[in-house]
Amino acid sequence: MAQREQQVIGGSLESEVAALQKALDHHRDEDAAKERQLDRYAAELRATSRRERHRARELGDSYMATVRALSNAVEARDAYTAHHAERVAAYGVEIAAVSGLALSSQPEIEFGFLLHDVGKVAVPDAILFKPGRLDAAELEIMRRHPVIGEEIIGGIAFLGPATEVVRHHHERWDGSGYPDGLAGEEIPLAARVFALADALDALTSDRPYRDAVTIAQARRILHQSPGHFDPAVLDAFEQIADARLEEIRRQSDDGVI
Repeated sequence: MAQREQQVIGGSLESEVAALQKALDHHRDEDAAKERQLDRYAAELRATSRRERHRARELGDSYMATVRALSNAVEARDAYTAHHAERVAAYGVEIAAVSGLALSSQPEIEFGFLLHDVGKVAVPDAILFKPGRLDAAELEIMRRHPVIGEEIIGGIAFLGPATEVVRHHHERWDGSGYPDGLAGEEIPLAARVFALADALDALTSDRPYRDAVTIAQARRILHQSPGHFDPAVLDAFEQIADARLEEIRRQSDDGVI
């Protein structure tokens, strides 16, 4: 009897062990299947991420190409401003980098640098190309181009903060600029950076009424107009070597930038 009971108990234990082994194998199979499924999901996510990054790059390239085409169309009206937008945008990006303005997180700001004068498409040629001084009425029309520029690009969603540069790039630190007479930090930082870059390019470019000055001469002139520019932006500008600014100018004129 005792032997029979032992046999029954032994058989029961074997059955339980077998059942446990079967359950363990089942869980292992389930875990392996889940791991394979997770691997497939991870691979699909990686592939989707690569496709999205590629599409984002393509979209960004398309946006930049569109902005450059519009900028070139504006500049095509005036032979004396050839490559001006490219140069001033490149100067602006360099100054922004040392001014703490993160263009990498807001590429629209560079779009604003390139499109700053888009509103001039509405300025009559007789005013835009007048060789002499503008009279009061003509000056009023010319000073509307930042507002018109904002109106032109204001409805384009991808440009975003670019409108701040377009509208405010003629504001001055002391409040004497236009169109809104903003002063100091009321002026968006990107517009303050651009104002200095724009003045630098104007001074170092030939015009019908004067010859260009050197980078070193331009620095002295810019520092002699303290009310026009943000002192912190001027200080940041001083950190950029003349050689670097000359390199930017050469690359812009050669179409490298």
